[in-house]
Amino acid sequence: MTARLLLVDDDLRLTAMVGDYLRAAGWYIEVQSTLTGARQRLAPGTPRPDVLVLDLMLPDGDGLDWCRELRARPDTRTLPILMLTARGEPSDRVIGLELGADDYLPKPFEPRELLARLRALLRRAAPAGAAGEVLRFGRLEVDFGAHVARLDGRVCELTAYQFQLLAVLARNAGRVLSRDQIMDALKGHAQEAYDRSIDVHISRIRAAIQDDPRQPRRILTVRGAGYLLARQPAGDDGPTP
Repeated sequence: MTARLLLVDDDLRLTAMVGDYLRAAGWYIEVQSTLTGARQRLAPGTPRPDVLVLDLMLPDGDGLDWCRELRARPDTRTLPILMLTARGEPSDRVIGLELGADDYLPKPFEPRELLARLRALLRRAAPAGAAGEVLRFGRLEVDFGAHVARLDGRVCELTAYQFQLLAVLARNAGRVLSRDQIMDALKGHAQEAYDRSIDVHISRIRAAIQDDPRQPRRILTVRGAGYLLARQPAGDDGPTP
């Protein structure tokens, strides 16, 4: 099935180049050059694209603010979002990830790299595991068929990427995974040495699944080694997987 992409950027030369390249690769591309047009295209009740590519600097608004709005809406909460930025500072990228973007790509970039990252986002957004498979860790359950995590039966607000990251930890519960191992399991692209995107996403997952993210008991940090999902979090009542 043809993947549908919404590209929001006011750089006409870039959108023409990217559009031609992705169409040749079999994608269906829609382009919006303003935040107003993008908001209308993704208004509640409109058909959702498979992935959104969003420039942060638009002529009539800030892409970061809209990213945050999309993550607050039930119909776009899990929409894969790749942000484009002409700003190369790690802090700018971290802010975008903290607000809900799944990936980032600094300008200028090669269309081939964009395509590779978009394909990775779609793989991550696809349901993981067998239908009906549920792993339980105390009061937390990871439902691979429904592609959701629940705490005390309540659905946790996670992006598609964040669910996949949690799923990797769940399948390796009780085992410490390094950042490199997590990236390999996610089939992600190589990250710059200074990039801490995994840490940012772990922080967002903790905010969704922990009673107190400042004192995590489910996803633990093992200093100098990586992260571990506890099979039976301390103080949690419930069956172990």
